This record gives sequence, structure tokens and C-alpha cells, in this order.
Amino acid sequence: MDIVRTEKLTKHYGDVVAVEDPELHVKQGEVYGFLGPNGAGKITTINLLLGLVQSTREDVQVFGKDLSINSRLIRSQIGVLPAHAKPYDRLTARKHVEFVSRGKNADVEPDALLERVGIPDAADRPAGEFSTGMGQRLKLAMALVGEPELLILDEPTNGLDPNGARQMREIIQAENDRGATVFFSSHIMGQVEAVCDRVGVLNEGRLVAEDTVEEIRTVASGGAELLVTVDSGADRVAKRIQTANSVSAVTIDQQTQTVAITLNGIDDKGRAMTAVAEAVVGTNTQIRDFELREETLEDAFADLTQTEVPA
Repeated sequence: MDIVRTEKLTKHYGDVVAVEDPELHVKQGEVYGFLGPNGAGKITTINLLLGLVQSTREDVQVFGKDLSINSRLIRSQIGVLPAHAKPYDRLTARKHVEFVSRGKNADVEPDALLERVGIPDAADRPAGEFSTGMGQRLKLAMALVGEPELLILDEPTNGLDPNGARQMREIIQAENDRGATVFFSSHIMGQVEAVCDRVGVLNEGRLVAEDTVEEIRTVASGGAELLVTVDSGADRVAKRIQTANSVSAVTIDQQTQTVAITLNGIDDKGRAMTAVAEAVVGTNTQIRDFELREETLEDAFADLTQTEVPA
């Protein structure tokens, strides 16, 4: 079941197209990573999903309900950590959590939530005294009020040190284990790879990819790459390897006698490596180095977002 599904989701600001029909499908119980370069339309998309911005046209279903009709009910079941909103300077951390609790009619213990996010000693301090990281932790506590079915977290690790970022990931995983669906926007690819089941990539307001991290890496790169360095005879090796079924492309660096072999897919890498090794051995060439390189999510992201999206 899709917790979030969009069709015809569009937002124009005059002649500027901010979002142009990204068909999002966020499945129940998954951690969904939402990626895109600056200006791609991520924040606008999130605001549209929350009903905070009037769309040019839309068909948005959240929890199977039409957002345009049920926006207030839907928002009551969502916990949101916004990237750019700041806590109120004069309110204490406890007062912030209590404020959200009243709005959701949720029975929560503010101090327990503040302890969970790592700021138990700041309950009575005004948020104006907080560092960026402490403010981020407070916003997470507010998002967790009422055990929402859907968490929308926009750049949740902004301002956090490595320990804080790790704790944030652990809380995200715990919430997902509880049964919450998590919509997680971040520009830090390592964090997305660590916690997300599937990823959507937005570029110029359009969704250019939506799949598992592994599949996106495979499709964007065309497959993993093997680098085989030999003492001599790289030409012979390349000619022999080109006949292997799992190989889609072969290039040669004559200076280093290195043959770069692009494999058809990551799923076949074990079989492909065996086939390549057998082909090299068949040339009676001495292998000096044998290295497998797999495309990272960051590499795939660059491939997907550096290309102009067709209108």
C-alpha cells in the first residue's frame, strides 16, 4: 500500500516551474529517501504534501485519503521536522513539546521525549539559547509527539556532530521498526544509503528516478566496473573479455596496462567476475591487480542530476 501517492502534482510561480508532476510512491512501513540538488523543488514538494502550499494542480493521496479534502486530518497523523523553521526563542524545550501535544491531543511525557533525543538537561531552557544541533534535536522531539504514522524529516541531521547524526539515524530506525513510514530528505548520501529502503531523485522539479538504492546505482552507472591490471598484453585481455556475456563495455589504459570492464549489472557481479577471471587466465597474462568498483549513491546522484530534464 502507498502511504503517499502523487499524480499531476504541479506548482508554478508565474513562468517558473517549481514542481512538475513527480509521481511519488511512498510505501507503507518503508524509509524513503528524497534527494535532489539545490533548487530541484524538494521543499516545495514537501510543502505540497503537507497542504501548506496551494498547488497549480494535484492529485495527492496520503493514507489513502485525498489531501485536498482531508488536509487537517492528514496533518494530525504526520510528524514533521522542517529544515528551515526555527523553534520559538522564548519558549522552553518542554513548552514546545507541550504545545505540539495539545495540538495533536496526544498524551505524552515531554521530558521523556527530550531525553530520547538527547537534550534532557535543556527542558527548562529557552530555545533561543540553543545551538543549531540542539534546535534540531528539539524539532525531532516535536515531530515524534503522538507516535505519528508518517514522519517527514527534511535534512534532519543539519547542525549535528557525527554522534548526533548517528543517534538521529538510530531514532529513525527505531520509529520505522515501530511501524512508522519515514520520508527522509537529505543531501548526505551516506546517511541515505544507511537508512533508506528506496529513494526518489528530483531534478528540475521532476522525478528522474525512484527505486532501491542498489537499483538506482546499477541503472545510473550501467553496472559495476572491474579494473584488471596486467604486466603486458592488455589488448589481448580486452579482446578476450569482450566476448563474456556479463560484460557491456571494455576500455584500455595502455600506459598502465589496465583494462576497465563495465559489467551488465550488480546482481551478476559474482558470476561476471568469475567469467572475467577465466578469460584473463586464458590469455596466459600475469595479473598484477584485480579491483571491483561499484558506483556509490553519490555517483549515481551526479549522473541523474547533471543531465537536463526534457520538458
